Amino acid sequence: MKKVFVTGATGLLGANTIIKLLQYDYSVTALVRKKSSWMGEENENFRLIEGDLFSDISEHLQDVDAVIHIAAETSQDLLHYEDYKKTNYDAVVHLFAQAGAAGTGRFLFVSTANTLGYGNSAGWGNEEALQLYPFTHSYYAQSKLETENYLLQQNTETKVVIVNPTFMIGAYDRKPSSGKIIFWAWKKKFVFYPKGGKNFVHAEDVAEGIIKAVEKGKNGEKYLLANENLTYKEFFGKINTITGKTPVMIPIPDAGLAMLGMIGDVLRKLKIKTSLSSPNMKALRINNFYSNRKSSEELGIQYQPIDKALEDAIRFFERKNNEVRVGRPKES
Repeated sequence: MKKVFVTGATGLLGANTIIKLLQYDYSVTALVRKKSSWMGEENENFRLIEGDLFSDISEHLQDVDAVIHIAAETSQDLLHYEDYKKTNYDAVVHLFAQAGAAGTGRFLFVSTANTLGYGNSAGWGNEEALQLYPFTHSYYAQSKLETENYLLQQNTETKVVIVNPTFMIGAYDRKPSSGKIIFWAWKKKFVFYPKGGKNFVHAEDVAEGIIKAVEKGKNGEKYLLANENLTYKEFFGKINTITGKTPVMIPIPDAGLAMLGMIGDVLRKLKIKTSLSSPNMKALRINNFYSNRKSSEELGIQYQPIDKALEDAIRFFERKNNEVRVGRPKES
């Protein structure tokens, strides 16, 4: 039985990854701040340890085949690069050093597709494409790229594999995190949508991709975990179809988003936290599209339709809402 150590266990991707690892008979040790944050149960193949990303976890890395590092600072409203670097770079360097000292064979780093160039008239973004604006001005994406570059320079003793997921949708999004985009359109009479688009992927497929990358991924390689390229109008249309609603769809003018970005820039200079910024608003106006060819061919991932991801996410949110109303414990 293979043993893995996982960070970021309680998030959307972490929960999906641990569920799949256990289904595939892995022995899993997961790092959490508080054990109570994991709503499931431990068993002989799954145990939780409490700590943070700077804890000494060396004793838990003995005889571990791979470290799967998912935890990250993903907020879009932090004001300084250092706010991201502490979690997304410094903590990874700390964890990687402990993995190397323990003789861990493989380090799987979950990055983001936004460290790679997105699609243009020549084709969709891929693992060889260089990062482009607005993500060159995203502190989050920059911290992830700095970490990628560090790990790829340190992959002699411990093998490094990097996965670059696009925008994930699925069940077990308890916060919610990326699932907030569903509430932008769900149960609304009017849906205001940007004119750009994203690549969307089922969180289950990203979890599958992580496991395949641990097993088959090549040392020093990156793998885009991506699926459907959709405009926001197309994406919200799928939500409307699944939920049986027919809201009025209203496009947001690009000029309006640009103005919001400039307002955000001023607020940030005044040290006011906000997700508004020129780079973030530009991201809503572009087609942020990617290809999954490499991960499909080399890792053998078979991606599910985004309709399935949306159905799973919506059912999860409905179930959570029902449990809150009747006072039942929430599921993990």
